Amino acid sequence: MTTCYNVPNLMPFELAKSTLLSNIKKITETESILIQNADNRILAKVITSPLNVPAFNNSAMDGYAIRDDALSDKNVTSPPFTQFKLVGTSLAGTPFKGELNNGECIRIMTGAVVPQSANSVVMQENVDANSDVLITLLHPAKLHSNIRIAGEDILQGHTLFNAGHKLNAIDIGLLSSLGLTTVNVYRKLKVAVFSTGDELKMPGETLQQGDIYESNSQVLVAMLQRLNVDVISLGIIEDDRKEIADAFFKADELADVVITSGGVSVGDADYTKDILNDIGDIGFWKVAIKPGKPFAFGTLPNSVFFGLPGNPVSAVVTFHQLAVPALRYMSGGNQIPSIKLNAVTTHSIKKKAGRMDFQRGIMAVNPKGDLQVTPLSAQGSGILSSISRANCYIILAQDNQGHQAGETVSIELFDSILS
Repeated sequence: MTTCYNVPNLMPFELAKSTLLSNIKKITETESILIQNADNRILAKVITSPLNVPAFNNSAMDGYAIRDDALSDKNVTSPPFTQFKLVGTSLAGTPFKGELNNGECIRIMTGAVVPQSANSVVMQENVDANSDVLITLLHPAKLHSNIRIAGEDILQGHTLFNAGHKLNAIDIGLLSSLGLTTVNVYRKLKVAVFSTGDELKMPGETLQQGDIYESNSQVLVAMLQRLNVDVISLGIIEDDRKEIADAFFKADELADVVITSGGVSVGDADYTKDILNDIGDIGFWKVAIKPGKPFAFGTLPNSVFFGLPGNPVSAVVTFHQLAVPALRYMSGGNQIPSIKLNAVTTHSIKKKAGRMDFQRGIMAVNPKGDLQVTPLSAQGSGILSSISRANCYIILAQDNQGHQAGETVSIELFDSILS
């Protein structure tokens, strides 16, 4: 990879993202797991249906399955029946055995097998069934009405899911409807996380003058858990070269991905940069985005490295915009496009040309039914509450120089990683 952290010009965001994705590899190890444990896991093999779903024609209603050849045969000149002879019953799990003749019907329950000889199901509310042997239709029947056709949900041999698909709760229901008990998925990605800084203290510890409570790793671990990876938290590492080097060696040995927070900004101790130069390969060190310019990417002997800024908002934005797509790719999953929309800004937006800006905003629908977005007044890289209060990014291109109230801007809705 080309070293560019010492080049005065910043790497444009899209170039940084494409460079990052082109220098990582997907994991290849797979495992077979029970489908009840498969939520949020990524399929390693295509799944095709071994059967039709539903497996047989069945009733969508409680009512009567009828046979009336006048409904389906254009050569029948007689008018449709209004009365049908009742000859049996079909219950869920106990189908009617036999064949209906023209003008005959059976009582049928929801989910029960519809005989092949039946061509419509009339819901019980549309039937006068005062007689034990005859029913009378209150409204004309329609061909194939209220019949769920075999395979109308899933056809046998149909590709249900491709490799790389991330399973969800509904998918597990579909797999169960096929009679499957296990699926082949990629193993979980292992991600090691630690923060650096002498001023950082864990919640619950006593703060001394100049100390702050560490929050970045807490946020990152929570976001990583939504990606369903195995997280290895190494805590807070002091600003000591040996301590940081030992943490990198340990993380590289244990994980596929190493993520650090802090130690990559101009003015920080150069331990992280020096150590990475010694044991790994730095891809790039500065990105033309705001917040989050000092984002680092590189490779270690056994893992990939993402170095996030120390400021909380910068850490979240760079992780979300750059690291998350990489982690999804490495996990074997398909990329999930973000939802981008146009909205009218309710307030003016300040920006200088030079960096792509991910400002935080609140998207809403105005009384006219149009999308509008309100930029949060506090956009500082240390104001984590700006993300807590927001539901979208206002994306401003690198050469953009701001907007006046009433102008249309591009927004990106927060996904499940943030909201």
